[in-house]
Amino acid sequence: MNGKGPARPHRRLRFDGWIAGLGTSSGTRVVLGHWQRSPFGAFSDVMLERPEGERLLLAPTPETADFIGSTYVFDTVVVVPVCVGVVEDTWTVTAGSLALRFVAGRRGPTGLLLRAVPGALARRPAWSALTDGPARLLLPGVRTQGSAGAGRREWYGARDLRPVRLLSASYEGTDLGATAPVDPPVRFGFGSVPRQPALTRVTTTVALGPE
Repeated sequence: MNGKGPARPHRRLRFDGWIAGLGTSSGTRVVLGHWQRSPFGAFSDVMLERPEGERLLLAPTPETADFIGSTYVFDTVVVVPVCVGVVEDTWTVTAGSLALRFVAGRRGPTGLLLRAVPGALARRPAWSALTDGPARLLLPGVRTQGSAGAGRREWYGARDLRPVRLLSASYEGTDLGATAPVDPPVRFGFGSVPRQPALTRVTTTVALGPE
């Protein structure tokens, strides 16, 4: 007996919503998380990587900023209102000094295939582990499982994929340019988003380490 008692099991938190991975011709890459269901309620957050490599998190509350900032890697974390509006295929985002608008296009074969995945299956980490290999082959840079910060593990279960056709964005009053590939890949965590700008419906599971 070491006197410490049995280790507590990993606690799993689940986030259901959408991730938009966007590149711009200025070199700034943007990742929007729009979560309709989460342990923090409904919320949205934005991650930016600037051309020179600075990684920023724009989160709506201290609680979400602390959780996301502990799970991923950022140089700067800012708490600001993050507002997302969706009208048909057009998404409008404001987050502090970021203004963003993009339009989702028609699903391709991958999106149609993912829409056939039952939600109960997409929520299972075992399914994300099984799809990790195919995801790497089809979408270079994308991972569906891996290690995160603070001893956490993550699994992504994708349920839809749509291309982003049109984008306009500005940050701190500067136009970020037109839609462009997410190149180089973003470096917030263990994987990036698809190289071609896309909107993905996803269930993300985060396992917290024993406390």
